[in-house]
Amino acid sequence: MKAKGWLAVVVIAALVAALSVVAADAKHAIKVGGQCDRTGATKLVGVEICPAVTDYIRLVNKKGGVMGHTLEYTEIEHEYRVDRGVEAYERLKRDGAVAVLDYGTPIVYALTPRHMEDKIPAITPGFGRADSTDGEVWPYIFPMAASYWSQAAGALQYIKEKGAKKGTKIAYLYFDNPAGREGIPMMERVAKKEGYEIRLFAVPPPGLEMGPQVIDITRRMRADWVVGHLFGRSPSVSIKEFRKAGFPLDRVISLVWGAGEADVEAAGWDVSQGYLGLQFAAVGRNLPAIQEIIKMYRDEGKEVPKYVGGVYYNRGVLIGAILAEGIRLGLQFGEPLTGEKVKRGYEQIKNFTLGGFLPPLTVTPQDHEGGGWVRVYQVKGKEWVPVTDWIRGYRDEVFKLVNEANKKK
Repeated sequence: MKAKGWLAVVVIAALVAALSVVAADAKHAIKVGGQCDRTGATKLVGVEICPAVTDYIRLVNKKGGVMGHTLEYTEIEHEYRVDRGVEAYERLKRDGAVAVLDYGTPIVYALTPRHMEDKIPAITPGFGRADSTDGEVWPYIFPMAASYWSQAAGALQYIKEKGAKKGTKIAYLYFDNPAGREGIPMMERVAKKEGYEIRLFAVPPPGLEMGPQVIDITRRMRADWVVGHLFGRSPSVSIKEFRKAGFPLDRVISLVWGAGEADVEAAGWDVSQGYLGLQFAAVGRNLPAIQEIIKMYRDEGKEVPKYVGGVYYNRGVLIGAILAEGIRLGLQFGEPLTGEKVKRGYEQIKNFTLGGFLPPLTVTPQDHEGGGWVRVYQVKGKEWVPVTDWIRGYRDEVFKLVNEANKKK
C-alpha cells in the first residue's frame, strides 16, 4: 500500500476511535449516592424515604436519563450512625460519585470538612447545619430545604398568626442530640424579639420516656404552645403523653421529622387528631411526579407500595429530583462532570417546583437553603391536611443568625 493509503487508514481509524470515545462519553453513567437508615433508631423514616430516592432515579433513567446519561445511584445503609455515615461517604467518593446525599445532622457535621476538601457537594434536605445556608462560607453543603432555624422560625410565625403576643408561653421540646439542639438559637431569638416566655425541655435518647417533661409543660409552666423537635419513635410518645395530660394537640406543632404518617400511626390516628406538623414537600398522590411513579410501578406489573405519596416517601422524591436537577444544570458547564460543576449546577436552580410538589425552590451562592419555605399540615381523619400555604418566618432573623454563627468560625 502506498504512503497516502496508509495515511488515509490511520486518519479514518483515528476518527472512528475519537467518535467511539464521544459515543461512550455520551452514554456513560453518572455516579451519585446517598446514605440511608432502613434500620436503626430512625428507620421509621428510612423505610419510606430511601426507596423513594431510588424510585425517582429509576424513573429518570427510564425516561432517558439526564441529557442522555443514566444516573447510577448507590445507597449505603448507615443505621443513623456517624462512623458508618463517614465510611459510606468515603466509599462513594472512592467509587467516583460527583454528588451525594448526607443523611443525619451529626453525620453532616462530621463530613463537612471532607466535602470542603474533596469538592463533592452534599445535599442535606431538612436537617444538618443551619449555618450552611450561606454557600459563600460552606460552598459544598446544600440544605436545599428549610433548615432547623427556618423550621423553628416557620413554626413561630404560625403561632404569631394564631394570636401569640407578649407573654405567650412556648415550650420547646427537643430530642437531646445535635439535631434536636440545632433549633434552640432561633427559638430563643424570636422569643426575645416578640417578648414570648420560652422554656426548653430536653428528651434524652432514645426518647421513649416523656412523662416528666409533659407534666412540667402542662402543669408547672402551663404553656400556651409547644414546638416539638423529636424524631424516631419519640414523636408518637409525645402525642400520647400530651393527649393523656389533656393538652390540646392543635397547640402542638412539630418540626418536620415528627410529622409523618408513621409517627401518627404509632400514636393512633384517633389519639392524634388536631396535631400540627411542618412539611417542606407536598403530601399525597395527586401530584404529577407521584403519578408518574405509580404508572411506572403498574407498567412493570408491580403493586404500588402503600407508602407512595406519604410524607417521608415524598421527601425522598424531593431528594431524587434535586440530585437529577443539579446534574442536569451541572452538565451545562461541560463534561466530564465533576463535583465542582454539580455545585455550580445546584446554584442555578430557580423556581423549581416539580409541578407543584415543592415551594418555589431558588438556590444561590448566598442561599443554599433555597428559600426556607414550610407549610403547616394538621392531622384530620386519617391524613395530613394542609392548613396554610407555603410560608416563611422571620427570614431576616434567620440570615442574621447565619451570619453571626459564621463569623464565630
